[in-house]
Amino acid sequence: MRTWFWTVLLVSLAVLLAFVIHRFPGNVLIIVDQWRVQVSLAFAILVVVTSFVGLYLLLRLVTWLVKTPERFRHWQGQRQEKREQSLLEQGWTALLEGRYTHAEKMLTRLSGKSADKRRQVLAMLSAARAAHEVGQFKRQDELLMQAQTVAVGQVADVELNTAVAAAAADLWLQQGRAQEALAALQLDHVQPMRHLHTMRLLLKVYQQTNHHAKVLELARALKRKEAIDQVEADRLIESAAAALIRQSTDAGTQTGQDDSASVQAGQQDRAWETCWKQLKAEERILPEVALAASQAFQHEGNYKEATKVLEAALTGNNDKSQKDKPLDPRLLAAYARAEPEQVTPRLQKAEQWLEDRQAAIANKQTPSTNIADLLTTLGALCLAAQMWGQAQRYLERSAKLRKDARVHALLGSLFDRIGQPQRAAQHWRLATAVSAALPTLAQDVVLPAANTEADPVVPHGEGLDVYGEQDADEVQFASRSDDGPGANQTAKTDYDEFFDSAPIPLSMGAFESIDDQVQAKTQKTDA
Repeated sequence: MRTWFWTVLLVSLAVLLAFVIHRFPGNVLIIVDQWRVQVSLAFAILVVVTSFVGLYLLLRLVTWLVKTPERFRHWQGQRQEKREQSLLEQGWTALLEGRYTHAEKMLTRLSGKSADKRRQVLAMLSAARAAHEVGQFKRQDELLMQAQTVAVGQVADVELNTAVAAAAADLWLQQGRAQEALAALQLDHVQPMRHLHTMRLLLKVYQQTNHHAKVLELARALKRKEAIDQVEADRLIESAAAALIRQSTDAGTQTGQDDSASVQAGQQDRAWETCWKQLKAEERILPEVALAASQAFQHEGNYKEATKVLEAALTGNNDKSQKDKPLDPRLLAAYARAEPEQVTPRLQKAEQWLEDRQAAIANKQTPSTNIADLLTTLGALCLAAQMWGQAQRYLERSAKLRKDARVHALLGSLFDRIGQPQRAAQHWRLATAVSAALPTLAQDVVLPAANTEADPVVPHGEGLDVYGEQDADEVQFASRSDDGPGANQTAKTDYDEFFDSAPIPLSMGAFESIDDQVQAKTQKTDA
């Protein structure tokens, strides 16, 4: 568009000039000393325009010749840049293909030749990745240190420094070197909280270093930004918050054992309460968090508050949508371990849950296995309240729904308390069989006695051969010559290892021992 504009403008000016010259003809007189030159106006204008064009072209030529060295250097730089880009692409391609040794050689050679700092850093980081993949961790660290040194020189380039820190932290985290990864991400010229990837790396670092407060903070931030899966975020929040509560409680317990440190113990308790109050409502009902908080309240003797925490986690803060969902077995197991004053209110609450679950089963055909844990909890609470009949009913209903070692163990304790040892032993055996995956015998069976007819009379020291009659006589004489009681015991113990250890039922009667066989054989020989 611009070319057309100037073309039309110049043509218009030429036409206008030609019209003026034709309309007003004239001559141009040039007098220089004694020289006198007279030409027409049209010729004079043509000479001026031609001179201007020639001078302009001459100046452009001179300028082009002067800038020739600069253009050559620029062309050489472009050529070098294309070569380096080609080499970098080949190195990345080899890295993606899994040819790590070849990729490291190409990228290392590129980092030594390139004059561009960013390209040097990229080549070093890629070579470090290749060295990491082949297990050359010492070479990897050298390349990472070189990349950090070059990047630090470019302080204004925050993106480059962040990329170096992220790459180094990622490699070190895969080796379990969380402290070095944290040091790389906490440099002054690195801003890890500006990027989601570096935030995830920081989250992994704090997980490996058990820094639960930072894990909780980063998990919340990533969940808010939808940078990680919601289920994974809830799992991280749950484990971190529960660990914080348990850590504060344990520290308060250990400190509270010393009378001189009671003030510090109170501070630890306040730290735990502060952590609990800072949690959101949806975070407090997470199973692990609720379990840790209930244990902390029970440790302080606040059993009523512990009950409230467990009930809120089990019912989802009275959310109606939670009524038809399975109750968490861990929370139910903790709910069943009640203090004496909390047994009755917990039992009433659990019975209400059972009614709601049964109604949900009747209306929506919910599987009955969802209430097996609830029945077990009711049985345990009834057992604690010494309501033997109710406990037996709930536990037997739970045992019909599924095989559970805990249910059979509770039934065994129940029957043992009400004076039925046989049924108690039966359920204890069932509990052992369920937990150890062992077959359960229908009844006690006495194994038959071993057949000893073919056993040797006097076993040989190195085999099962039988001594001759003379040797038997010597054995018999040696046993008689010793009047002490230890001789007969020693002779008998030599035969014990050849007997079966199975019990001998009384119905089979007595049978002749080996000592009797030896004595009878000796008497027959003497006769």
